[in-house]
Amino acid sequence: MNMTIALTGPVSAFFEAERTQDVEALIRCFSEHATVRDEGRTIEGPDAIKRWMKEAKAKYHHTVQPLAVSHRDGLTVVTARVAGTFPNSPLDLQHVFAVEGGKIASLEIR
Repeated sequence: MNMTIALTGPVSAFFEAERTQDVEALIRCFSEHATVRDEGRTIEGPDAIKRWMKEAKAKYHHTVQPLAVSHRDGLTVVTARVAGTFPNSPLDLQHVFAVEGGKIASLEIR
């Protein structure tokens, strides 16, 4: 079942880059001082975020399918089904985005 949800701006671009596995397009979604929190780590800056994405794709061979979106406290929260080569796959994970100036300033995956 392919549900269509209304994503906009850099959040939409992030999931499109995930879908096509375009790491360069993914990096363009983030601000210069962006942070990503995932698996208990904090990744800072475009170069580190690019390494994180490449390592995650190589390790988990995962796909990400957005299921629902909500907005709270100035954040965009996307629940997405993440499937790959990891225990309990697939998992529905929250991707919590802070967007500033048309770019992703922070992303927390939980």
